[in-house]
Amino acid sequence: MNLIYKGKTKDVYELADGNYLLRFKDDACGSPETGEFDPGENRIIGKIDGKGKAGLRLSDYLFSRINAAGYPTHFVSCDTEKAEMTVKPAAIFGKGVEVICRYKAAGSFVRRYGGYAAEGQALDALVEITLKDDERGDPLITREALAALGILTGEEHDTLALLVKKISGVIKDALAEKELELIDIKLEFGRDRSGGIMLIDEVSGDIMRVRDKNGVSVPPTLLEKIVTG
Repeated sequence: MNLIYKGKTKDVYELADGNYLLRFKDDACGSPETGEFDPGENRIIGKIDGKGKAGLRLSDYLFSRINAAGYPTHFVSCDTEKAEMTVKPAAIFGKGVEVICRYKAAGSFVRRYGGYAAEGQALDALVEITLKDDERGDPLITREALAALGILTGEEHDTLALLVKKISGVIKDALAEKELELIDIKLEFGRDRSGGIMLIDEVSGDIMRVRDKNGVSVPPTLLEKIVTG
């Protein structure tokens, strides 16, 4: 295998057949100031034993639900014991774009818009797009700016916004079956070989904020046990 990318929570390898292998780690993102896990953060605050395997089991389950609903993804197969997932090749948008779907105000949304938004305020699947850029704090970007910079056309932006709402809805419904509430989720998309837009990366507890029926935050490893157990 050829190592392509060494990331905070996973490493990416190119396989001989043209597909790619994602190897998940136990590193967890969060806030060093509070010590709390936060999927909106891009800083590693430590390790959670078994998180990589747990994340993969949840990704496997949710990708199967998303594929069954007819939405395009890069998912091929996984080996949960090795914490590895095989995926189809994808071209990222620019240097990487993340799409956030928010059902309730929390985290960075409240920090930015606290003069208008209260914690827990309903947001009706509000979509935000950010650039993957640690140095600049993953800045928000508008539809017009994406087009002006040649990252996404206006039409691609609209397709992406609709797709993230539909896929997030599938995930939200899957969690609701276990009496869990999806607060927000951060997904990544790319282009397939034909130029079509598809869901890429992972669909684990690392990228979503989830609360139980009592409003208590559910950490990634517990989330996997509840949903797939």
